[in-house]
Amino acid sequence: MRIVAGDFGGRRLKAVPGMATRPTTDKVKEALFNIIGPYFDGGRSLDLFAGSGGLSIEAVSRGIEQAVLIDRQYAAIKTIQDNVAVTKAPERFEILKRDANRAVQELADRGDQFDLVFFDPPYAQQKIVAQMTRLRELNLLTPTARIVCETDQKAQLPDDVAGFDFIERRDYGITELTIYGLGSEAE
Repeated sequence: MRIVAGDFGGRRLKAVPGMATRPTTDKVKEALFNIIGPYFDGGRSLDLFAGSGGLSIEAVSRGIEQAVLIDRQYAAIKTIQDNVAVTKAPERFEILKRDANRAVQELADRGDQFDLVFFDPPYAQQKIVAQMTRLRELNLLTPTARIVCETDQKAQLPDDVAGFDFIERRDYGITELTIYGLGSEAE
């Protein structure tokens, strides 16, 4: 596993030990960033189930100004810290060991907003639509926010989610990427 492109391109990342998380493959990561924009001009990202932190580190490498990474597993937090150290830019990352729902409320209480959100929850615990709705209700999304969902093909996320525009869905073996934007009626 490595950082595919950008400022930190080519640097190797660790995976979380054990079977509790599954890292996004370099192929899927590269395809994802080709869809949502290969490079960014600032902005903030949020990863509620960060795992190894690979998606957020890739986003910062490609120009996101700051990333907030949330995970509730100690092994994941340790791996994220090690992977952020590889970037030599730790000030661009905020790592929080929290349950996703608690973290969302804390971020809302702080007045945070995000341009890019990654959802890659454990396949058996997917509540993505409800969590997307919560982010919108708590005003955590900028008007041009993109929501990236990485699931297995059994998840079958709907095209129509109230308050969001469906952008694209792509399959990569057992992995499915579904991308939404904040809907115009939510502005």
